[in-house]
Amino acid sequence: MSSLAIMENVRRYRTIASLYRQTAAFRPVSSNSLLAQAREWEHRAVAELEAYFEGFRSAASGNGAGCAA
Repeated sequence: MSSLAIMENVRRYRTIASLYRQTAAFRPVSSNSLLAQAREWEHRAVAELEAYFEGFRSAASGNGAGCAA
């Protein structure tokens, strides 16, 4: 996957997380589950970035499993 596509996914995931946090602010009764959903989307964003940069670490160490930028 290209670096632009990965960054777009990360941007989308973080936008979704932000919307969940905003909704939680206006719906106190549901805030716990909404904040849990926000954490899940943030985790997806971080996981996507980690996987992308792990490809660069692998390529730099000579494993040849790098990511195409």
